[in-house]
Amino acid sequence: MIEFLACGFGRNDEVLNIELAKKLCESGNKRDIREIVDGMKSKDRAIANDCIKVLYEIGQRKPDYIAEFTDGFVDALSSQNNRMVWGGMTALTCVTPINPEAVFNRLPEILEAYERGSVITVDNSISVLASLCKANEEYKKQIFPFLLEHISNCRPKEMPQHAERISICIDMGSKAAFMNALAAREDELTGPQKSRVMKLIKGLK
Repeated sequence: MIEFLACGFGRNDEVLNIELAKKLCESGNKRDIREIVDGMKSKDRAIANDCIKVLYEIGQRKPDYIAEFTDGFVDALSSQNNRMVWGGMTALTCVTPINPEAVFNRLPEILEAYERGSVITVDNSISVLASLCKANEEYKKQIFPFLLEHISNCRPKEMPQHAERISICIDMGSKAAFMNALAAREDELTGPQKSRVMKLIKGLK
């Protein structure tokens, strides 16, 4: 499967990687998917980058096909290659809903990636943490206060999107605290940002 990656054809776009992901989703061939997983560890950065792309494209279509490789995606968060870091976190957004225990067991590494990560890494880490909260009440007791703190202190331009990501785990027990955190930042938001947050609040009532 490695020979079908975009880099093997001298391509810098993602078309071939997406096509390969679609083919693997159709075939469900575990051996071929594992070959792509192994490719994440390649010393050839182009191969590793293409492999993580293929894997999270599979995850967005057939998350169960890559769920068993959750630990590998967490391992990618410590890479010196930023593409692998945010790609690994993107893959985790796909597998967390169906493999939350394995993700929660690596929570310190996810939080560390959040702390030092790029914008894309942080965006996706919020989705991962919200999915963990949704999956398990014990996880939520530990993680939801962190999400509240984040939404109270993140940059105003990030707040609406991150609030939307967090909203998947909001229930009757957490709704008031979440809505209060959003309302407290109303004066910091632009008109469009405020409208987006108000729409979210309205949907939660």
